[in-house]
Amino acid sequence: MHTNATFSLLLPVYAGDNAEFLRLAFESSVNDQTLRPTEAVIVQDGPVPVELATELERIERESPIPVTIVRLPTNQGLTRALNVGLDACTQPVVARMDADDVSRPDRFERQWAMLCDGFDLVGTGMAEFEHDPTRPVSDRIPPVGAERIRNHARTHNPFNHPTMMYRISALDRVGRYEPFGKMEDYWLGVRLIASGAWVENIADPLVLYRVGAGAFARRGGWREARTEWKLQGAMRKIGFITRGEYLRNVLMKGAYRLMPASLKRVLFRRFVSGGLPGDRAA
Repeated sequence: MHTNATFSLLLPVYAGDNAEFLRLAFESSVNDQTLRPTEAVIVQDGPVPVELATELERIERESPIPVTIVRLPTNQGLTRALNVGLDACTQPVVARMDADDVSRPDRFERQWAMLCDGFDLVGTGMAEFEHDPTRPVSDRIPPVGAERIRNHARTHNPFNHPTMMYRISALDRVGRYEPFGKMEDYWLGVRLIASGAWVENIADPLVLYRVGAGAFARRGGWREARTEWKLQGAMRKIGFITRGEYLRNVLMKGAYRLMPASLKRVLFRRFVSGGLPGDRAA
């Protein structure tokens, strides 16, 4: 075990989160880890219900590691919440976590070992579950190896955002998170790869990802399609994809966004979850 590990846990929370899920997310990422974070930074993105506020107070009071809760007066969105959280982190490495997911006990020990080898960002696979984290329904297996990650990033997000562990210095070189609808993590990953950052994935599902009702419906619609087209344009502008790749992606990914949710679920399970990575907004 790496006794000299120095990294922060960054966990955003907003009004739509569940107090019980938050407790499980925090305890699995701190109390149950074979390698605990040095500190936890929780960003409360705007006012939250009483139950959630009470749970945050309990976490702050009972946590076995120092906890800083940054309370934003209004809901400002995930991009802003994460950047504010990064400012509050005192450690050079940050591990991401969402308020409704579950970390497996060896997650941080395995990721930290790779960060110690010099990587700037290390993601992992995820196992999706609907109600019971001990009964996953499918896996999201990310690409492994620099070449596969870069190639895959031209068409899909190569990293599962809730699993990321990264160096703040690498994010600083590309401007940290930038607003991009629900695809701020995809855009961050692309810019890191384009900057020459040393990135890798662990294929094993070290995070259990809660899939709620309506997840596939939220991945579609004209708003998501427009965001997708904007992202493809940004990737083309920085030279990450060719003109031909841009045209192909705009056509295929735009069509996917506008499909009925039931059809998206089938395609996602078959072509993304089983062997290619998705992201929360994929």
